Amino acid sequence: MTSKSLIVQKEIENRIFTMRGQQVMIDGDLGEVYGVETKILNQAVRRNLRRFPDSFRYQLTQEEKNQLVTNCDRFKNLKHSTSNPYAFTE
Repeated sequence: MTSKSLIVQKEIENRIFTMRGQQVMIDGDLGEVYGVETKILNQAVRRNLRRFPDSFRYQLTQEEKNQLVTNCDRFKNLKHSTSNPYAFTE
């Protein structure tokens, strides 16, 4: 493995959280990894619900969102957001 691929792997690993007993990535992080806006990612998921069953993603509760904002500075922009982010399990 090259040093660049190790850096990319570490960056992705740092975006994985444990929530509800599962390893997840938040929609904003997943969008960054794939190079798309969060809004576009979630829109694509809504249009293809058969490919993204409830076991694959869920919306965070207000309490979970607050905990995420408190524990991770890069999510501070979510603090005043009116919608809660989605967590993707796979």
